Amino acid sequence: MEIKPQAAVVPKEADLEQGKYGPVFPKTPACYGFTIVAKVKPGRAEAMREYGNALAEALEEDPYLLAPLKLHYLRWVLFDDDTRFMYQGIFDTDFDKYTEDAIALFGKARMSTAFENLEGFPEDWKTNPEAFKRFVREHHCPSFIEYGEYPFVTADEIKKALRIKSALSEMLDQLQ
Repeated sequence: MEIKPQAAVVPKEADLEQGKYGPVFPKTPACYGFTIVAKVKPGRAEAMREYGNALAEALEEDPYLLAPLKLHYLRWVLFDDDTRFMYQGIFDTDFDKYTEDAIALFGKARMSTAFENLEGFPEDWKTNPEAFKRFVREHHCPSFIEYGEYPFVTADEIKKALRIKSALSEMLDQLQ
């Protein structure tokens, strides 16, 4: 079975089905994802970086900490002299499920979120998931085209293929 790279044009938000919190973004060859751009609270850029370091350390202790989010990739960027922040994630669940899973994950892990350093982020986000979702929706900058080298393949499928490759490689090594 050959998997061919594929691209998809994402319709404007106004042309998409509307869900409870906003447009229902389609699954694309890159799976699901979103990009959030927001202003950093004055003087909080270093706290944002420190949170990134803390998250990296937490992932060293527990590499599966973020597993419930079904992430492929996550990218954080501070720009415009550290006054703005971009969060970009590619994942296997839809937009709203990812947000719900993130809230549950932070609660279970008793973690805060880097978003607390962003202007307009709701202080009551732990007890008000609707406000968290609204913030994400209001700060989302939707893409208009997405490309996948291996379209519609989930993170679990990729990990499974890599395990099979490793097992096959090990088996071939033993035959030599």
